[in-house]
Amino acid sequence: MQRFFVKNILFIIAVNLLVKPIWVLFIDRTVQNTVSPASYGTYQALFSLGIIFQTILDFGISSYNTRTISQHPDRLPELFPSMLSARLVLMGVYVIVAYIWGYILGYRGWELVLLLGILLIHSMNALVSFVRSNVAALQRFKTDALLSITDRLLMILICGFLLLYPVTAAAFKIQWFIITQIVSYFIAAVAGYMVLRQIGKVRLRFSFSIPEIVGVMKNSLPYAMLIFLMSVYNRADSIMIERMCADGKEQASIWVAAFRLLDMANILGLMFATMLLPMFGSMLARKTDVQPIVKLCVNMMVPFAVMVAIGGVFFGGDIMYLLYHKNVLYATEAQSYRLVFSCLMLSFPAWCLMYVYSTLLTANGSLRTLNGIAIVGVLFNLGLNFYLIPRYNALGGAVTSVATQSLLAIAFLIYAVHIIKLPVNIRWMLAHIGYILWACGLGYAVVTMTTALAWHWQLLLFGMLCVASMFLFKFISVANLKQLANRKMEG
Repeated sequence: MQRFFVKNILFIIAVNLLVKPIWVLFIDRTVQNTVSPASYGTYQALFSLGIIFQTILDFGISSYNTRTISQHPDRLPELFPSMLSARLVLMGVYVIVAYIWGYILGYRGWELVLLLGILLIHSMNALVSFVRSNVAALQRFKTDALLSITDRLLMILICGFLLLYPVTAAAFKIQWFIITQIVSYFIAAVAGYMVLRQIGKVRLRFSFSIPEIVGVMKNSLPYAMLIFLMSVYNRADSIMIERMCADGKEQASIWVAAFRLLDMANILGLMFATMLLPMFGSMLARKTDVQPIVKLCVNMMVPFAVMVAIGGVFFGGDIMYLLYHKNVLYATEAQSYRLVFSCLMLSFPAWCLMYVYSTLLTANGSLRTLNGIAIVGVLFNLGLNFYLIPRYNALGGAVTSVATQSLLAIAFLIYAVHIIKLPVNIRWMLAHIGYILWACGLGYAVVTMTTALAWHWQLLLFGMLCVASMFLFKFISVANLKQLANRKMEG
């Protein structure tokens, strides 16, 4: 089972690394540098507003569907029509409710037009996620990985042309960015259905029977509640920054510039979670020990996340200047970019822990526990944001984010250990704590002792030392890698 997991997750990571960083660093970033900070800040605030209301849009259908189909694959042809129909109904409700709330929050004119386009982006993305959830539930992880990059690949091609062709580049508007995403997600949804039709024997039928739709929504309600709460404590920051700061649109733009790289780093966690949910669901249904997979995931993700977080602290200013030199150069407080970015990156290890342990609790069906933890997270996040954002602007939101994610990661870990009866390995935990301290020391040593090197060479050296240290701390071992390469897949 471990060999199966490693082979598939490495393929998924490789495929995504070929496409998604290009989207984040060369397309999304270029769009932000091309349009005005106010336009992009408004776009991101509205984008976050749409994410918060994704509870209505998704209603937990994707997570519920993945868990159900992973445990009962033969039910896919039976469940698909009612699931798809419920999804389409929820898309309509979502657009209406979120649009009304946008108006209530004070958005007017062109902002409401942007909001409508953004809501369509989220709707198409949710449709793609639903189709992919069926592919992943059938444990066709490599196929799912290819589908996961289809939309981004199309966006890169279309937006790349618009941003490089001189005529369109000079007149580029945020509206073009929105339309490109809508079209790309729609094509990806169609492509996903064609694949699912072949491997899952589903047919494009609709079942708008009220009892069936209500039944689907009733079963997915706990998942919907969890998605809503997670959306609030993960995405409320940018809206509150844009609404509560005196220069809200500019502060939101700084937040987005810093958050973008954290979002890109989180692609790693999302890839693990997408694969782990059906895998954990299947293993728990068969009463198979999940501890080896849990430990393997933590050993693969957390040391890497620590390396990225500490690198962000020591080299945050240089990274921000490299990516947003025009914005940073003319920003009222140039160091805001560095401080917000460095602070946000400290939350990355907590995100990775949450991807493992919250996914395990979801696969176990421990929704009441998950929702209880999430409610605490929302109250903590909003309360701290209301206090810090008016005083420290985007930096206040970054501090709140680190505190919130760390609190929740610890809570998910503790409850997963308690509910799933995972063994407590103190030596293993101390090894991770030791690695964190060691990596901090490496960062300080590299910065202070290699001043003759350019910052990017220092960053490379720091990364190489951290990777070597992962072997030193036995998170990765040559023997295990050889063993995984040579063993036949179990189960």
